[in-house]
Amino acid sequence: MARLFVFAIGGTGSRVLKSLTMLLASGVKPNSEREFEIVPIIIDPHKSNEDLKRTERMLGNYQTISNEAGLDSGFFNTKITTLNNLVASNRLSGSFTFNLQEVGGKKFKEYIDFNQLDDANKALADILFSGKSINKRHEEVNLLDVEMDIGFVGNPNIGSVVLNQFKDSQEFKEFASNFNDGDRVFVISSIFGGTGAAGFPTILKNIRDAMNNRNIDGKGFLQDAKIGAVTALPYFNIEKDNDSPIQKSDFIAKTKAALYYYKDNVTGNNSINSLYYIADDYSGKPYKNDPGDNGQKNDAHFVEMASALAIIDFLETPDKALETSGGKALSPIYKEFGIRNDSDTIKFSDLEDYTERKLALRLSQLALFRKYLNEHLQTAIEKEAWSTDKPEINKKFSDDTFYRTNLSEFLSSFGDWLKEMSSNRRAFTPFNLDTTLDAFVADRTVKKGLFSGKVDFAMFDDKLSKKSKGKTYSSAQQKLIKLFFETTEEILTSKFGLKK
Repeated sequence: MARLFVFAIGGTGSRVLKSLTMLLASGVKPNSEREFEIVPIIIDPHKSNEDLKRTERMLGNYQTISNEAGLDSGFFNTKITTLNNLVASNRLSGSFTFNLQEVGGKKFKEYIDFNQLDDANKALADILFSGKSINKRHEEVNLLDVEMDIGFVGNPNIGSVVLNQFKDSQEFKEFASNFNDGDRVFVISSIFGGTGAAGFPTILKNIRDAMNNRNIDGKGFLQDAKIGAVTALPYFNIEKDNDSPIQKSDFIAKTKAALYYYKDNVTGNNSINSLYYIADDYSGKPYKNDPGDNGQKNDAHFVEMASALAIIDFLETPDKALETSGGKALSPIYKEFGIRNDSDTIKFSDLEDYTERKLALRLSQLALFRKYLNEHLQTAIEKEAWSTDKPEINKKFSDDTFYRTNLSEFLSSFGDWLKEMSSNRRAFTPFNLDTTLDAFVADRTVKKGLFSGKVDFAMFDDKLSKKSKGKTYSSAQQKLIKLFFETTEEILTSKFGLKK
């Protein structure tokens, strides 16, 4: 199976990766030439970032669910693994996060051994890093005195120096030695901050220059890898805080500066095969202005889900359209994302046709699965035929770690993700999450007629029992996931008119 190595950089990287995980959990798959397993590598110096921690937890639960239910069960049917799982020696941490060395608790000047430099190089460093920033105690400091354990707080010049260590890391060596012909790379970043703006071109350069890196064994096919990336331009608003290093007024200036740099070092030199741009009017609901010291936990945003779709689109792009030679893309592709209706509250019908077909059924299935488990499972188990057929879905099963922790926690996060997007601006509101089943999908009317029964949990149980009758399942875990995938698909296509 081919692999897609996904480098998720900074807070935006983690949030887009979270959206990708939600799409894959719902059964969204690329219509591609072959199957891909996903290998996420999160790069963020801010280890206490709540967005990063939420994403890591979600990825771990996804892995467990997928491993126990199997990849042929509909939901959770794309394999997600860590880089460590590809390495026979187990020399890596086993997490999804790249371990940035010598960053925590250090000032930037300590990282570059400023006090050990001679006078000429000290003077050069003073010039290169002559700006001001605000530290986590809200004090104005020189850039050389920035403490990096909450990230690079909007300073890509610092980020590019620190992130350049990636090329000499054990993670990069293992990534390079395990990269095979047919594998691909995708980079997620924002362009208007510090970590993402610095990380994207740095990682891209290190991959393209792999053949010149004497510290890396087994460089193989890496230099001519098929590389895609999504770069998020400003898409959200933040509260005004004069004591914060992050200011909304800086977003456009930083974006222009980064694009100017990318013109020569990313797009201008054909380093990238497929680059996706995305942005939005960010005059809506402001986020709390948190440079990182309070954990940085942002609500999910529609732009992040659209960014995750860029990864699906990249995997659907044929190999022949992504040819590379000598580390240069022969025919670079540039794309943007658009919607059919410029609405402040987006529903499935506001999306372009192909996007709607890609998302509507699968997201609706996972949302319906969650609704049933939350509102009706305890009433149905050990009573309905689908539950008592072997292997049983009983009280013991619902008290087990798989259901009580992994699945329930993941679906709770999925519900939070939907609710956060629905309350954001612009809002994504495809579901009426707290209503009856027949009004569940926001822009769909249940088909009614002489032979069309009411859409309720009784009808749901009847269809589950008919689907499970005479079927063989390898485990109760597989039965639950596969049975509900098949049944929700039938209900949503036959009653709500959603298309496969």
